[in-house]
Order: sequence, then C-alpha cells, then structure tokens
Amino acid sequence: MNLKQAGSASEVDERLAALLTNANAVRAITAAVEGTIGPKGLDTMLVDRFGEVIITNDGVTILDKMDVNHPAAKMLINIAKAQQAEVGDGTTTATIMAGGLVSEGVNQVLRGVPIARVIEGVKYGVAKAVDGIKDHGRQIADLDDPVLRKVAMIAGREYDDIADLVVRAAKLIGTEKLREPNFKLSDIITAEEGADNEVFMGVIVDKERMSQEMPQQLSDAKILVIDDALEPEEIEDEALSTESGFKRYIDLQEEFKRNVHKIVELDVKLVLADRGVHNTAEEILTDAGIMVIQRVPAKDLRRAAEHIGARMIKRTGLKKEIADIAKYLGFAKKAYEDEKLEQVRILGGTGKPMATILVGAATEEVVGERERIAKDAASSVQAAVKGGYVPGGGSIEIALARHVDKARDQVKGMTAYGLDCVVSALKHPLSQIVENAGYNPLEKVEEVIAAQAAENIDSLGIDCDTGMVHDMLTLGVVDPVPVKLHAIKAAGEVAVAILRIDTIIKKKEDGAGDKPKAGSDSALPDF
Repeated sequence: MNLKQAGSASEVDERLAALLTNANAVRAITAAVEGTIGPKGLDTMLVDRFGEVIITNDGVTILDKMDVNHPAAKMLINIAKAQQAEVGDGTTTATIMAGGLVSEGVNQVLRGVPIARVIEGVKYGVAKAVDGIKDHGRQIADLDDPVLRKVAMIAGREYDDIADLVVRAAKLIGTEKLREPNFKLSDIITAEEGADNEVFMGVIVDKERMSQEMPQQLSDAKILVIDDALEPEEIEDEALSTESGFKRYIDLQEEFKRNVHKIVELDVKLVLADRGVHNTAEEILTDAGIMVIQRVPAKDLRRAAEHIGARMIKRTGLKKEIADIAKYLGFAKKAYEDEKLEQVRILGGTGKPMATILVGAATEEVVGERERIAKDAASSVQAAVKGGYVPGGGSIEIALARHVDKARDQVKGMTAYGLDCVVSALKHPLSQIVENAGYNPLEKVEEVIAAQAAENIDSLGIDCDTGMVHDMLTLGVVDPVPVKLHAIKAAGEVAVAILRIDTIIKKKEDGAGDKPKAGSDSALPDF
C-alpha cells in the first residue's frame, strides 16, 4: 500500500469512526435484551452496588435499570421507553429491530453504499412495513372474543391467572372505557405480597388509617378529598415574635379548628388527604368516629376522587360555608381497611366506575415482576381492543419482510440496499425467538419464508416446542396491531437518527471557559 492509499484508508476509517462506535453501542444494548424474547426466553439479573437484585425478562425494565453512558445507547433506550409509554408492550421487539437496522445499515456503508442512500431505503422500507401491517390486522369482535385471552396470555408470559384477571377487568370496564385515549388499563393494577388474585369494582388506597382508634370499616360513607395538607395556615417565625403576629397565629389556630368541625357537621365518614394531617385535626376527627388517611399517593387520590364522584378541595376551601363544602363530597357504599395488606379499599362509589386488579405474589422478590407481567398483559389487551391483532411469534414480521422485499423494484439505484436493511431487520424477531428455543435461526427463518410463500398464509411461524412450521393463530400466538406498528416506527426512527450521526463531539460544560487547557486538543472528543 502506498502513502496515498494509506491516507485514503485513514480518512475512511476516521469518517466511519462515529458510525462504528454508535453501532457497537447499539449492539451491546440489543444483546442485553435479545435473550429474553419468545416463550423460551430467559431472565436477566440486574444488581446494583448495594446488592439489590431484580430478576426479569421485561425489556424496558432491563434497559431502564442498565448502567449506560454512551449517547447512542441512550437513544435506543429512550425509544424503548417511548414504546412502553405509548402502548405498554413490545419494547424488546422494537429494540431488536432497531439494532438490526443499525447493524445492517453499517454493513451496507462498509460495502460502499452511501449513507444517504441507506437512510433513504430504510425510510421507504419502514413506510412499506407500516402500510403492510395495517393490511394484515384483524379486529376483536367484542370483549367475549376468545382472542382477547390469547393476547393476554402471550403478553402475560403464559401466566393463566394473570391473563384471567386482565380479561375479567376488561369486561368489567367495557369497550367504551378501554377506547378512551387517556385511560390505561395497566394503571388499575397493583401487586401485593400475600394477597389473593382479585378483580373488583372499586379502588385501593395504598395507605393505612392514621390511628387504630379510628373505625376500620364504613358503610354509606360521605368522603372528603383534600388535595392539600389538613393543617393550619403557616406563619413566619419572625412574625410570632410580635404581639400582632402572635395574635394572628392564635386566630389561625382557632379558625382551623372551626374548619375541621365543619367536616364533622357534614357527617363525613372518610377523609383522604394529599399531605399531612395536623394533630389537632386528627384528635377532633378521631373523636367523631371519622377514618382519616394522610399522605395518599397522587394516583390513588385521583382515582378515588373519580370513583366516589368527589371534587378535590384545598385546605383554604374549608373556609367556605358548610353548604358549599358539601358540594365537594363524594360517596361510597363501603370503605374498609385490610390490615393484612395495609391498604384501604373504597367500593361502590357514585362517580365513575373503577375496576382494580390485585395481583397476588408469594414473596417480596416476585411482587415487582408479577406487576410488570400484569401491566404488559393489560396494555396488550387494551391495544388489541383499540387496534386489532396480528399473528405473533415473529410470523407477521416475516410476512412484512416479504412484502417489503417485493417493493425492491420500485426504488432506484443504491436505495435498494437500504430497503434490504429493513427486510433483514424484520427477520430478526423470529430469528432470535427460535435461537432462544434452541434451533438454528437461519434454517428456521428460511423454512417460514418458504412456507408463507407457498401457502400464502401470513400467520405461519415456528412452534418453539417442536421446531416445526405451524400456524400461530391456531396456536393462539397473537400480538396487538398497535404494539407492532409502534415498534416498527420506533425502530426506524432511532435507526435513521443513529445512522445520520457523522461526528461525535464532546460539549464543553456550561460556564466553562472558551479556551482549552494547555496541552489539550479541543477538536477531539473525550470519552
């Protein structure tokens, strides 16, 4: 190699340095979750510096808890989080496909394909895949459709009890509520050590009553929800040193007592407070036989208020006339404290119907994982009700890969190589599923492609128990359309964003001087 050739190679290496660095980071993230996908996927153990352990195969949990510093890796993790926030499941699929797109994109660039052409082809291929999955979607007939339980089983990692809980809750809530944009079925799930599996109409407040002297059980209860502390208004310490300031303090104390007595006069039986409750208020309300729960989590407070039909009130609102305060009250047929689980249940509210899914767990170690599984199942069930379902197990991605591959003749020149990246990435979910099941991924992927082409059936995949080609719909392996749709879009977006990065430069810290330190090279990134 002469000097000119060596210089040219060096320039190429430098130009591709950012791309290769980012690709390696993405590959490391993908490797962390790909072993968890499919019915034979295994768990990952996450350990922090204090020795606390989380064992899970939930993709977004693994990614969220990983100690990651590389910016490209963080981009991939953020896409998984966005997938979780949007549809609640499919994070592992999105991550694997994004990793596949970046990896194949880099391979094409190393072969000499201009990065602009790769990106152009990737965008076109992703758009074709999105159109294709919409065409392959099947709709849920109603909440009694047996497919709904299959969706819950697959997303719920084949836990029968969790699938049953989620489907029962969906039926209690109804299609109209499940289709509401701001309602998330996964939000009604809570897991408790030692609890029995339950679905009931009502809400749980994950707190105990303030005092054992307060009643444990209430019926036909008026309920006041205070979105504030139930305490006297504060006065500055400096003001207390003056006569007028001290008088103001005494007046505020007396006013506070009068306001608390209004609660008693209204025949309120339960008070829920966002923050702390003053000793004086606790004493007055306890003597009146009123149950008080303080420092209620915001989510519980909001759900309780909606269920009982209450309007939240601030402590200053208690200065109003009794008749005006009465307009803020809610009502429930029953409220009681479960001393074993250290929580209060409110049932039969006159506001919005609310269901709660209580998932039992044998030990503290599995509470979190059981809750994550149930939330995935609930999110998938709701997504299927909203947007329909497609065959799972990687079969639909193979059908989409075939669909995208047919569009190769519609693109010009080297853009087709970018299209190839999408085709390859769409094969990754099935490839990883069968590899995790102990089969040769190359062999099984080609078997499915050939079988789908020969029989023109998009639901053919691999039965991970036998290794044979099988119809996923017959096996009950189904996934929601919105989960797959968002995963493909998210994978395409992050892959294009990463492939577009040409240079990595470390930013100076805010407030740092403009001049580099002596002996430093400000043009070079410092990692």
